Amino acid sequence: MTISDHLREFHGLPVFDFPEAGTDAVSGSDAKLPEAASVAWRIATETYREEERWEEAFARFTATVDTTEVGALIVGHWPDAYESGPDAVIAAILAARDRLPALRALFVGDITAEECEISWITQGLVTPLLDAFPELLEFGVRGGQQLAFPAVRHARLRSLTVETGGLDAEVVRGVGASDLPALEHLDLWLGSDEYGANTSASDLAPILAGSRLPRLRHLALRNSVIQDEIATALSGAPVVARLESLDLSMGTLGDEGAEALLGGQSLTHLRRLDLRHNYVGEETRERLRSVLGAAGVEVDLSEIEGAEEWDDDDGEEHRYVAVAE
Repeated sequence: MTISDHLREFHGLPVFDFPEAGTDAVSGSDAKLPEAASVAWRIATETYREEERWEEAFARFTATVDTTEVGALIVGHWPDAYESGPDAVIAAILAARDRLPALRALFVGDITAEECEISWITQGLVTPLLDAFPELLEFGVRGGQQLAFPAVRHARLRSLTVETGGLDAEVVRGVGASDLPALEHLDLWLGSDEYGANTSASDLAPILAGSRLPRLRHLALRNSVIQDEIATALSGAPVVARLESLDLSMGTLGDEGAEALLGGQSLTHLRRLDLRHNYVGEETRERLRSVLGAAGVEVDLSEIEGAEEWDDDDGEEHRYVAVAE
């Protein structure tokens, strides 16, 4: 699976693509543009026809739209994202911080596979955006190459999403060391070791302890090659007791991890357990359905992959995450 579509909704708002230079909507009149607060604005450069840089498109945006009313902003493709990070993009947004007083949601890297594969997207230091916008409620980033996320404190952030095909453990440790007292939703795509993932279950310990995340209700640790180890760690993790939903989808979860979930602390308080894209056997799937489903938990066990036995000398079993390259 690859990411083939851009975000269609963000922060509860429909996404609107800010028009290219020279179109009627921005050249002569803004009549064709929606009300500034009614949409999530996506600003991007053309992948194969880059006639302006991202920061130039952003300058047109700030000159055309009443940015004091903009609540959600999406950074789409910037030139040469496969080899250049968004430093100029971030600098442009930081320079305009006083013109974006209503900004509550920001996503950096809404880039499809056709534009740049997720593991090729070059990122950078993104936490200055959190420092610059203390009223931000939702923050997301896609792409793990050179991504930096040192520990931060943010008093109001409610949702944090990091989507990668391979996430460096230093980012995971930075998130775990952050002080995010209002965070309700955390979604980390850990990815494959073939694309830079090197997180161990021990790196997740501060997140699983939950002491810095007192309001966390929705936890996703997904798209991971260590899904069984994560499930085992979660079976006794303090944070689980306060969750409403747990997402271990898109990874390599098998019987070992599923049995750990069944044999650990009770999960019957959850509203939803998402285990889509898994390698769990039929017998264990039935146990999950009977134990948790009977308690009213919505258990999603769809997209059964089934590990493939390669016809090689060692007969090694190979499993794959849903999104890697």
